[in-house]
Amino acid sequence: MNRRSLGCLFELLETLLVTAVIFLLLQMFVVQPYQVQQTSMENTLMPDQYVLVDKITPNFSDYHRGDIIVFNPPQGWARDANGTPFVKRVIAVAGDTVDIDAGKVYVNGELLDEPYVFNGQTTDLPGGATKKSWTLEKDQLFVMGDHRQASQDSRDFGPISRSSVVGRALFRYWPIDKFGPIPNKSTPGPNAGPSAAASKAP
Repeated sequence: MNRRSLGCLFELLETLLVTAVIFLLLQMFVVQPYQVQQTSMENTLMPDQYVLVDKITPNFSDYHRGDIIVFNPPQGWARDANGTPFVKRVIAVAGDTVDIDAGKVYVNGELLDEPYVFNGQTTDLPGGATKKSWTLEKDQLFVMGDHRQASQDSRDFGPISRSSVVGRALFRYWPIDKFGPIPNKSTPGPNAGPSAAASKAP
């Protein structure tokens, strides 16, 4: 191999290395792809769809009611040995009070209109309970799946810590006929958005 060919090879390897480093940095700090594997967010997100998770803007803008997020579940709730993250919708944020009563959801005393819930399902509590209440502390989020009867969420393990969140699911890139932004719909209620008090996803 002559000197010119060797120089071209080193240049190619350098380009590939820089590309790989940029790709890894983007995944670590900016945006990360996830495959939806479970049914807990039907029909908003379906199994085997691929989404991009924004990891950078939550550092400057807090999570809002209605955001769809990817997070690491509390210890003991991972669905597999790999600790696959969960994907759910934010229902309430720090300072909010959530009440589930007879299959309906209230945030700060206001009944939520939830058109995204799968087939108009009621929001049932585990163990056959009919009523339960949570008041969220600082840096906590209350999350639930849109397919309520197929979701393990804050009804089971309580509010999650903001530090457990990977990021906000913003864009669906596969299948191609679903290509585009994910419809993050704000849940109605007082102070919609942040409270004034305040791999792969299933």
